[in-house]
Amino acid sequence: MPKLKEKPFAIPKLLVWEAWRQVKANKGAPGVDGQDLEAFEADLADNLYKIWNRMSSGSYFPPPVRTVEIPKPHGPGTRMLGVPTIADRVAQTAAAMSLEPLVEPRFHPDSYGYRPGRSAHDAVGVCRQRCWRYDWAIDLDVQKFFDTVPWDLVVRAVQAVTDCRWVLLYVKRWLRAPLQGPDGTLVQRDKGTPQGSAISPVLANLFLHYAFDTWMTRKFPGCPFERYADDIVVHCKSGRQAEYVRAAIATRMKEVGVRVHPDKTRIVYCKDGRRSGEHEYTSFTFLGFTFRARGARSKGRNFTGFLPAMSTEALKAKNDRLRRMRIHRRTDLTLDDLADWLNPIVAGWMNYYGRFYRTVMNPLLRRVNTYMKRWAGRKFKRLRTLKRFTRWWAGLLEREPGLFAQWRAVRSFY
Repeated sequence: MPKLKEKPFAIPKLLVWEAWRQVKANKGAPGVDGQDLEAFEADLADNLYKIWNRMSSGSYFPPPVRTVEIPKPHGPGTRMLGVPTIADRVAQTAAAMSLEPLVEPRFHPDSYGYRPGRSAHDAVGVCRQRCWRYDWAIDLDVQKFFDTVPWDLVVRAVQAVTDCRWVLLYVKRWLRAPLQGPDGTLVQRDKGTPQGSAISPVLANLFLHYAFDTWMTRKFPGCPFERYADDIVVHCKSGRQAEYVRAAIATRMKEVGVRVHPDKTRIVYCKDGRRSGEHEYTSFTFLGFTFRARGARSKGRNFTGFLPAMSTEALKAKNDRLRRMRIHRRTDLTLDDLADWLNPIVAGWMNYYGRFYRTVMNPLLRRVNTYMKRWAGRKFKRLRTLKRFTRWWAGLLEREPGLFAQWRAVRSFY
């Protein structure tokens, strides 16, 4: 019997299986082939074998990445998201999982984005503490980072942490995969890595680890920073130091092929009750939270602190979403159905934005109750008068105080 030819790359089948489990848990939309998770799982064994077989033999070539516009998570406007096919997501996740144990020990402790055991809340919390200790902050905006990051330096960053041939081969192929627009047009690229693909977060972190984190640690060890992917805040002791550091960062970013936005990158004075004077910028927004002077109370005394809270842009974006949901028109739903629909959305907002200075989001939560009042008036004609509705509302709160997520914070409807 002839001996089976060995595969060029030794990729464990278990790695592909674990990658599938992660892809399934993350959910997500179909790619250019239209295949969703349910259809992929219907022939799971064969689909996973094909991925493993092609990747192991070196014959795996990623299909185009479908592009979609989605609302920005913390403000108005949209951003372009890349949606790989389910199979390509599994392949990318397998590569990312093989890179993770190699890169995690290297990454800077103040790199928070897309890393196990770290979160946006961690970054915001550390930023809040440092704003108390440092008078100045640089609100750094890397212009169109995911669209412009240079491929050669991304590959060099991967080569710095692994000599695994199959990972390097497929990283290069994923970088070159074209984008496919809604009309089916293919767009060839020569830089960038699509935001939304499974491999992009680790590639972005690796690039910025060498391009920014290690460089900052070497050049400006007295200026701590928080970085969540390409969202960065740098802390300085004086305005003069901040000017110098900002100019140095702009030069550094240009050297590595990306660009600091000249208008959106700002030097901010962390003005609070201890700090006075007039300055051009006294607030900044980081990961959906606006840092500025706010009244606070601690140990029985009132003071003014430089504190984060849900940003005006994020509030507007969520209010816009509430309006588009047209809650008051969903009279086909029962009260329990309404709770099942709204609670995951509202609880998500509360869990994220309510972590710091929660009362700022109370108007948003109250607006959910206002839409529910309109819903009740449409569904039950007897509740159209304020007196009857108020009685019904009070009774509902007493009988089922935990029915709606926003009631943990706000129970009024006006």
